[in-house]
Amino acid sequence: METDKKSDANILKTYLRYLKLERNYSQNTIDAYAHDIAWLMDYCDRESRKPTALQPEDLQHFAASLHEYQVGPRSQARILSGVRSFYRYLLLDGYIETDPTELLESPVLGQHLPEVLSTEEVDLLEQSIDLSKPEGQRNRAIIEMLFSCGLRVSELVNLKLSQLHLEEGFIRVLGKGSKERLVPISPRAIKELKLWFTDRVHLKIKRGEEDFVFLSKRGGHLTRTMILIMIKRQAEEAGLKKTISPHTLRHSFATALLKGGADLRAIQAMLGHESIGTTEIYTHIDTTTLREEILNHHPRNMKKP
Repeated sequence: METDKKSDANILKTYLRYLKLERNYSQNTIDAYAHDIAWLMDYCDRESRKPTALQPEDLQHFAASLHEYQVGPRSQARILSGVRSFYRYLLLDGYIETDPTELLESPVLGQHLPEVLSTEEVDLLEQSIDLSKPEGQRNRAIIEMLFSCGLRVSELVNLKLSQLHLEEGFIRVLGKGSKERLVPISPRAIKELKLWFTDRVHLKIKRGEEDFVFLSKRGGHLTRTMILIMIKRQAEEAGLKKTISPHTLRHSFATALLKGGADLRAIQAMLGHESIGTTEIYTHIDTTTLREEILNHHPRNMKKP
């Protein structure tokens, strides 16, 4: 039995190496897949089975067991997606002859439309920042960059000075899977960045951190958690009732582009989405907003005094 466990551990190790070296996934993504497969391995331990020996009915039972452990539908879908990826790898590398997950269904999820901010709400967010504080202008530049460029928070915290081409009006962004894309940067974002740079020169920057655009008061680059806390706190200061995060500003960027008439393919390229299907959620947001506009302003829907 110990040999079997060691064998399973080796399969998992080679799978994670495959994700890193051949799929070029980030460490965060690899950790998420490892977390998904841990659920499967726990199930195999309980049932005294090897993952390579599981049949479709076993995997249906595994999926049902997630519900018994009170895993929510969205998390179940995420785990089962990771399990499917694992079995595709096992098939590709010759560990199994057929994929037992082909008919494995995920729980049905309702359409979740992300919260978005209007331009006026983003302005309120920025105007609420106390610029007399050392981090004030930095935080203003961060919010403007997230909204004007549609960056993921991980892309923002890892943004380097060497990736900025302000004279040409664009930045080079290293996205998921180390894929690089060019994103236009607005004059407003350039202005806020340059004001931040006048404060940045006074920092005592840690060795090796010199090329990061955004730094903490201690001279080190920021983390995603720091940005999340800052934006939530600033939303409270601005009196915004919406639950927002750094990703809200990315959603707001895409929605504003769509409302302005931008092509969906152009939005896909600027967001760095691999699939157009991911970008299409913004068409649902726009349709929802359009419906509200019609209900509020069409003469047939307006209440008579």
